[in-house]
Amino acid sequence: MREHGSLLLSLRRATTLVALATVAVLSASSALAQDKAPAAAVPAKDATPAATTAGADGATSPNQAPGPNQVLGPNQAPPPLPGSETSPTDAGKATVYEPVRDRWRILPSKYPWYDPYNRNVLKGDYPVWRDDIFLKLTGVSLTQIEGRSAPTPSGASAGDPGSYRFFGNRNADLIDQKFAMRAEVQKGLTSFRPFDWKLTLEAVGDVNHLGVDERNNVSPDVRDGETRTTGDVALEQAAVEVHLADISSRYDSVSIRIGRQPFHSDFRNLIFADTNQGVRLFGSADGNRYQANLLYFYQAEKDTNSELNTFDLRHQQIFIANLYIQDFLQLGYQTEFSFHLNDDNGSKDGYTYDNQGFLVRPDPVGIAQLHHVEAYYLGWTGDGHIGWLNISHAFYEVVGHDDQNPIAGRSVDINGQLAFLELSVDHDWMRYQASAFFTSGDDDPRDGKARGFDSILDDPKIMGGEFSYWEHQSIRIGDRGGVAVTQRDSLIPDLRSSKLEGQTNFVNPGIFIANIGASAELTQTVRLVGNANYLRFVENKTLEVLLKQPAIHDDVGVDISLGAEYRPWLNNNVIFTPFVAVFAPLGGFKDIYQAGALFQAGFDLRLTF
Repeated sequence: MREHGSLLLSLRRATTLVALATVAVLSASSALAQDKAPAAAVPAKDATPAATTAGADGATSPNQAPGPNQVLGPNQAPPPLPGSETSPTDAGKATVYEPVRDRWRILPSKYPWYDPYNRNVLKGDYPVWRDDIFLKLTGVSLTQIEGRSAPTPSGASAGDPGSYRFFGNRNADLIDQKFAMRAEVQKGLTSFRPFDWKLTLEAVGDVNHLGVDERNNVSPDVRDGETRTTGDVALEQAAVEVHLADISSRYDSVSIRIGRQPFHSDFRNLIFADTNQGVRLFGSADGNRYQANLLYFYQAEKDTNSELNTFDLRHQQIFIANLYIQDFLQLGYQTEFSFHLNDDNGSKDGYTYDNQGFLVRPDPVGIAQLHHVEAYYLGWTGDGHIGWLNISHAFYEVVGHDDQNPIAGRSVDINGQLAFLELSVDHDWMRYQASAFFTSGDDDPRDGKARGFDSILDDPKIMGGEFSYWEHQSIRIGDRGGVAVTQRDSLIPDLRSSKLEGQTNFVNPGIFIANIGASAELTQTVRLVGNANYLRFVENKTLEVLLKQPAIHDDVGVDISLGAEYRPWLNNNVIFTPFVAVFAPLGGFKDIYQAGALFQAGFDLRLTF
């Protein structure tokens, strides 16, 4: 054993000595090679050394680009930067480096200008001037095709021989095509801070067609027949936005926007949603937790058929102040406190007729005299979730004065309320919801108190939205325009001539709607939405006085709707939205219209570039 141990020790010592000797030999060889290498020549003042690079085998050759992982030799020039101009004929000359235009073009785009999904100078991915002026162009095509049935007055000259009933053939079709082009020019690098300023221009063209089966509905003149096709072009947006100041290190800021611009005053568009002209001052605080708006609009008249802005003004001024608070008392729940003022002085406008010749201001009912409406809204809304429960709610109180309400036939003091609550839960790919909507009604239109509720210009996104028959259709009373029990894209039975061109009316029956619904994410591209609504009037006295018809029932009907949203490319560039709804009238609706089941069906197709 001792002999074997001695032998192993001798072998280890010998191995160590051999390794040390090898290292010494290699070191000596390297030093000798460096001593024999020629010294690097120092170029003369005007000398231009040729650029050499290492080849694939380690050798160098003139004007050959180095590989991505190769190390430059002592006489090699660095590779040219992207964007520099060199050619094989530059051998023997100094490499010329030219700076790129900006940092966005270090890697030039290989995609065509008409590709909106990749880097594109038309979509604000590259500056168009200097290094901080960007252009964003957006084109939109919106096609709406719809068929529906609704109570339609037969008028003085019926469409069908022998038609003697007040309401005639109720079928109608609507085709509307809009094209919009929006250009936005902004200054500033917006990855981490607000832009300095932005200019927005949007032009919209519209062609629409309406066909009904009774005369006196597309025009007061029965000779105009049963169809109407019109076109319109409008400057819908024209605004400049300026970043005034930063108020924190997290870029909380204050900005101002002047001109024609869109604005939605709450989460679900229950009171005001419009594009019009005015001034908006807005900002944020505490890392964007608080967001505030001050808005003043001086309303432009709307085109009757296209619903676009004109250059004519009406004496209606709107002031809105609101404050949004994120994570209010609970993470994931947002709340809003708001104030709205609607000062609509129709007395200065005179008698106003729409494009078809129907009277819209004042409402063509009752005394139909010019009047001034001044209404103040105080509101609290919320949207978000508390734990597993999704919640959305709203409450508004409106007060004010109408100095000559057409239905009341006198001046009235306004005091009305709106309440809304939606609760929903998510289970895998399904969402189940239940909601209720309430607006107060006037129980005595002659007592000088207007207890009904009306919005300024709503577009509610609740209870099925535009899929719902009651919300989407305008159901009118009387011929030659008249007033509507409900306006298009509104839930409130306000009995006014037009949501866009008429004046708010707080002498109305009010409405209560109970809803159950569900939405399903069937695939990544298809979403299905279904809703069932039960409706009843809150107070019927106003309808009885207006129609001179006693004992109108409270219940209105049952509205069942189904809609889908199909996004084939998993983005918002192509959205196809088909829908269908059936409205089953109950006692109160039958008392007014003597109607059976009503329907709507159609689709929207939105294409965006």
